[in-house]
Amino acid sequence: MKEPPLVSQYVERISREAVEKYRTLLETYVKRRHGIYALYKKKRLYYVGLAKDLRWRLRQHLKDHHGHSWDRFSVYLTIGPKHLKELETLILRITGKPPGNKVKGKFVDSENLKRRLKREIKASQRNELLALMDQSIEADDREPLEIGKRSRKPILAPYIRVPLKLRAKWKGRTFKARVRRDGSIRFRGRTYRSPSAAGGAASKSSVDGWYFWRFERAPGDWIKLNELRK
Repeated sequence: MKEPPLVSQYVERISREAVEKYRTLLETYVKRRHGIYALYKKKRLYYVGLAKDLRWRLRQHLKDHHGHSWDRFSVYLTIGPKHLKELETLILRITGKPPGNKVKGKFVDSENLKRRLKREIKASQRNELLALMDQSIEADDREPLEIGKRSRKPILAPYIRVPLKLRAKWKGRTFKARVRRDGSIRFRGRTYRSPSAAGGAASKSSVDGWYFWRFERAPGDWIKLNELRK
């Protein structure tokens, strides 16, 4: 089944004169519809907004405090309100907050990758410096691993720069673990060198840890650990 488009219908940059003259006609398109709309002044974006009833909002902007601040109008109709607020926030942040908007917009359940990028850059620079100085630090020597030899690095070490959350579902149960910066896995107070060892401890059976565990790539986006190897 084909997924519905994010924007189902739209009309762009029609004049205020057309909006006023043919408002009744336009209202038949936007009546009880969800969507994002934009107001322009002399070809520059002035205001971005969202609405669950675009007909009412269109009427409002013809006479409210924005009434004489725009001369062009665009509207993008969506199927339902899903992601509508995030879409408005995305536009506001990309455009740098148009003059008619009071707030920039905020992503509520999203992760700002800037902090992670900063940590990964520091780790990369540190490793580069150690290589230049012909030095090395065995990260997994900081805390003994309870499965595997201390002299062997954790399996995930080449793929990990920052800690990761892990989750697995097995026979109706959900297990949670954490990958540390050195690539070792912490599960129920014990440290494991490989995903399969940690998965075996959770499931009490032999499993392929790369497919047993999922990691949180982004808030709410859990994918198989094996994706790290691709």
